[in-house]
Amino acid sequence: MTPSEELIFLALGGSGEIGMNANLYGCRGKWILVDCGITFADPHYPGVEIILPDLSFIEERIDDLLGIVLTHGHEDHIGALPYLAEELGVPLYATPFTAGLIAGKLEEEGIADAVELNVIPNGESVELGPFKLRYVPLAHSIPEGNALVIDTPFGRIFHTGDWKLDDTPVLGAPATPEVLSAIGDEGVLALVCDSTNVFNPEASGSEGSVREDLLRVVGEAKGRVLVTTFASNAARLKTLGDVARVTGRKLCVAGRSLDRILRVSQAAGYLKDFPPVVDFDGAMALKPGDVMIIATGGQGEARAALARIAEGSHPIKLDAGDTVVFSSKQIPGNEIAIGRVQNALAAKGVAMVTERQAHIHVSGHPGRPELAQMYQWIRPEIIVPVHGEVRHMAEQARFALAEGVPQAVVQANGDIVRLAPGEPQKIGHAPVGRLVLDGDVILPADGGTINERRKLGLNGQMSVAVALDRGGRALGTPQVRAQGVPVEEDRDDFLDEVAAAAISTLKGGAKDREKLREQLRVAVRRVATKWTGKKPVVDVLLIEA
Repeated sequence: MTPSEELIFLALGGSGEIGMNANLYGCRGKWILVDCGITFADPHYPGVEIILPDLSFIEERIDDLLGIVLTHGHEDHIGALPYLAEELGVPLYATPFTAGLIAGKLEEEGIADAVELNVIPNGESVELGPFKLRYVPLAHSIPEGNALVIDTPFGRIFHTGDWKLDDTPVLGAPATPEVLSAIGDEGVLALVCDSTNVFNPEASGSEGSVREDLLRVVGEAKGRVLVTTFASNAARLKTLGDVARVTGRKLCVAGRSLDRILRVSQAAGYLKDFPPVVDFDGAMALKPGDVMIIATGGQGEARAALARIAEGSHPIKLDAGDTVVFSSKQIPGNEIAIGRVQNALAAKGVAMVTERQAHIHVSGHPGRPELAQMYQWIRPEIIVPVHGEVRHMAEQARFALAEGVPQAVVQANGDIVRLAPGEPQKIGHAPVGRLVLDGDVILPADGGTINERRKLGLNGQMSVAVALDRGGRALGTPQVRAQGVPVEEDRDDFLDEVAAAAISTLKGGAKDREKLREQLRVAVRRVATKWTGKKPVVDVLLIEA
C-alpha cells in the first residue's frame, strides 16, 4: 500500500495497549514514523523482559520512510530504537534532552556511528517530504514532552504525544493557552490524542503540588528515608533534591536509570542546582536521620535497586524505623510485584508511605477536564484516540463527540485510516504484531521458541535415551530424565514405570526410526498424563549401537 494523494494514519503499536507506541503517517508516496517504543513483558512471555513492535509493514517500504520523529524520551516511545533503528536505516529527529537519552542507548548498543540522530531545538521545525513538523512543548512527567504539529497538503494533524496541563511546572515551559488556541485558529484536521487517563474525572494536577507533602513526610521521618519514583521524572528529582536540602539530609542515588537521567538532564541544561550526592558507603556511614536515598524500583522490578534493598542484597541497608516513600503510581499489572517488595520491607519493620497516605504523586497524562480544554483550544474536525487500551480509546471518542468534536475514528493497531480527502474511513489493514527481545535475539512473540517455552513452563519436560541394536531392540535400560513434572517423592517409581513403558514399546524392534521415536514419545507422555494429568514435552534420543 503506497499513499497517493491522501493523508493516511496507521498505528503499528500503541493503539489498544498502553506502551509500544509506533505511529505512521503517509502522504504522496512517503511515510514518517512518530515514536518507536517498547512495552514490558508479562508472565505470558517467559524469560522475556522487552517487547518490540513488528515494523515489517514499513520495512517492506523502507525506501519511502523519510525518518522517525520522537515526541519525548519515555521507553514506550524511544525504547525500540537501539534494536531497530540500525536496520531501518533512516534519520532520527528529537529535541535535545530526548536526543541525549537516545544517543546513550545507541552508544550502549554500539551503533551510534551507524544511526543518524538529528537534534531539533525546542519549538523548532523540520521538513520531511510532504510533511512539515513543528515541536510544541507540553507538560509531562519527563523533560521536553512534545506535541507535533504536522502540516500536510491535505490538512494539519496535532499529535499530542503524552501530555497533561500544569499551571506550575517544575521544569520547562509548556505552550500557553494562547499558543494552542492559535494552532486551532489555523485549522486542525485531526487531533491524535493520548487516552490513558480518560476515565479520571479530575485533572491530573501540577507537579509543583507534591512538594509540600513530600517535604512533610521526609521532615517527619526519624531514620533513613528512601524515595522511589519513576527515574525519568526529572521534575520529581528536582523536587526531591530541594526536599533533601531543606530537611538537611545528604542525598544518595541508587539505580543506573536515575544516574542516566541526571546526567542527560544536566547536559541539556536541567537540574543544574541538584545537590551533590554521596556514594553507597558514604550514605551508610551517615547517621540514619541525615540521609535520603532516591532509588529505582517502585513498580516492583526484581533487579531494580529497591527490590535488592528489600531483600538485603544491596549495599544500601534499611532497618526498623526507616521509611520508604512511594512517589509513583502503581501501574496496573504490577500489583503482585510491588506487594512482594512492600511485604519484604514490612518484615524489616520499615514504614511505607504511598499516594494513598499523602499527596506525593501526580500523573503525567490528562484527565477529562484537561482533554475537554484541549478540544476547545485545538478544535479538530476529527479525534483519533491513541495511547490506550480499547476501552480508553472508545471512551475518549465518546467524550470528544459529547464535547463537540464533529467526528471520531476508533482504530486499532494495523488499521489503515484515510483521514483526507473526504470523510475519514478505514481502507485496509496492515500486518502488525509483537517481537520479543530474548537474550540478544529478536524473535516473533508468538513464534516457535516462545510457544515451546510456554509449553515447558506449563507442563514440564522429559527426555528418554534408548540404545538400540541393529534390529531396533533395546540394549540395557532406557535413561529417563524429568524436569518440572509434578511427581516429587514418587519420582523414582514414576521413572521406573516410564522406562518400562519404553521397553514395552521397543519389543519386536522397528526399522522405521521416526515411527519408533513417535511411538516412544506417545508412550512416555501417556504414563506422565496418567500419573500427573500433565502432558510434558517429551524428547526421544535413539542411539544406534
